[in-house]
Amino acid sequence: MNIGIYIYKQAEVLDFSGPFEVFSTATRLSSSDTQLSPILISEDGEPVTARGGYTVVPNFGFHNHPSLDVLIVVGGVHVAEMDKPVVLNWIKAQAENASLTASVCTGAFILAAAGALTHQKVTTHWEDIPDLRNQFPQLTVEESVRWVDEGAIITSAGISAGIDMSLHIVSRLHSRELAEKTARQMDYDWQQR
Repeated sequence: MNIGIYIYKQAEVLDFSGPFEVFSTATRLSSSDTQLSPILISEDGEPVTARGGYTVVPNFGFHNHPSLDVLIVVGGVHVAEMDKPVVLNWIKAQAENASLTASVCTGAFILAAAGALTHQKVTTHWEDIPDLRNQFPQLTVEESVRWVDEGAIITSAGISAGIDMSLHIVSRLHSRELAEKTARQMDYDWQQR
């Protein structure tokens, strides 16, 4: 399964690195044929400078990535992404074709701007909850949860909550046993809501 993680200029580092680590570790530990292959995707496939000057070379751009089973949109300095029709159209198309779409932190704003979130229960970073409610009043924004699972859409709270959400996704796509093994291998205390 291809798990596409969308990254962009000033994306929050742990928002994409945490999920990437979860899925790559789960694949390494899996004894089945199910491979949860994380790939980093940027708009043009060129290197991206994330928060703190962390430079990342994505695997693909919009023009050459494989089909996605899961799309994850990360947070960070997200406002500019909400004003890019090319980005929003790509996200909407991927969300319509993927079996699961997720966001970490303020990635929920981008999903909502793209029309992938329309009326669902969602969450985001605690500091951004009032803005998400104001900008997208049709959403039901939940507080004090690590993630919200609405079936085909999952949103997580801020930064490290993306790891918890990704472990939940592993449990959905494969098994709870693999999610627990992955958390243990990562020496991570999985918070399950």
